[in-house]
Amino acid sequence: MKKTLFIFFSIIFSISVKAQVTEAQKAQLIKDWERAKVYTGEYLAVIPADQIDYKPHDSVRSIARQLLHMAQANYGLGASGTGVASPILRNLETTPTAKSRDSTVYFINASYDWVIDGIKKMTLANFDEKSKFFGFEESRYVWLLKAHEHQTHHRGQLTIYIRMLGLKPPQEKLF
Repeated sequence: MKKTLFIFFSIIFSISVKAQVTEAQKAQLIKDWERAKVYTGEYLAVIPADQIDYKPHDSVRSIARQLLHMAQANYGLGASGTGVASPILRNLETTPTAKSRDSTVYFINASYDWVIDGIKKMTLANFDEKSKFFGFEESRYVWLLKAHEHQTHHRGQLTIYIRMLGLKPPQEKLF
């Protein structure tokens, strides 16, 4: 009897501790990605067109390359998160035609739209599925969080670039 109760409670415990994304968490994730897209657009609005290639030092990315790197990672990490193959198979940072202001705006916005659309199409069970990327295996939910963290990091770097140009970055957008 004790063994049966132990097995029963072990099963119940393992089911109850499994991390499951709720509809509210999914909705918040979509909201956060939509806000991040708007916020990144506000950064682009501050940057003068003739400064898109600005970089404060030879050893760092230009503004355009920072944004293209963000877009590339949105697609790569987003694919691991959503389970949908990335539509971008080339490296945007090294694609010469991707470095104009208009193409930079296009690629960054398209990457956000693609991730947001992918999240919207996911079922709650999809978020718990495991996915591998760069040798790491995580749940799809974790990959989407990592993608969001990554673009936030690079937008923070753009804050410094904008200040170095003598401009004021957009007000923080937490909500």
